[in-house]
Amino acid sequence: MKFFTLILFLVASLWAKDDYTVRLAYGKATYSTFGQSLVGDWESPPMESDVIALDGGYLLKSGLFDWPWDIYAKVGFSKFHDGSTSLKDDDGETIYYHSQDVYEGTLFIKAYWNFDFLQNRIRLSMAEGLSYTDKLLNMEKYEADDKDLKHSKFLNYLDFSLDFDFGRLIGYKPVYDTYIGWAIKHRSGIFGLINGVRGGSNYNCIYVEKKF
Repeated sequence: MKFFTLILFLVASLWAKDDYTVRLAYGKATYSTFGQSLVGDWESPPMESDVIALDGGYLLKSGLFDWPWDIYAKVGFSKFHDGSTSLKDDDGETIYYHSQDVYEGTLFIKAYWNFDFLQNRIRLSMAEGLSYTDKLLNMEKYEADDKDLKHSKFLNYLDFSLDFDFGRLIGYKPVYDTYIGWAIKHRSGIFGLINGVRGGSNYNCIYVEKKF
């Protein structure tokens, strides 16, 4: 029922006149921290893992404090595909991580900083919210086992992104407010504040987002 409600919300936003966004993203895992990922220091992960994500948003406030900030409430659904690998623990026992699909639901607030550059609209944005997966991600289990940390299905969610208006770039008004960009999709326990989890996962993503 929850997934059905989400799909209805996303489909309805296709016919909305204003104040809505829909984003489709694809990404691959990195073993780097969130901070390292922000500066492009991407470390190869111990196993292949990718994600496809769909989210929809509703505009809560435009021009916050008379600044070029737009604030959105968002809900999302993602499908991860984890590859397989193995790890030897401190006792010399081998831990196996089998290939699997993992589904995630997210609920978050996202703030967009808008500015114009070379006759285009650029947006720098940051999101804060909650993430829940139906199974533990292999990326997070591997880090927890390797560093003797806890893990959890329920974690904090962050999303950092940078994009530009593709419609304005090509000068075609019917596709104005269609943004192409790069994002970091991040889950973590905020240094142990959530369920004692100090690890997490990071995915570098490319995406298309449309405002309606």
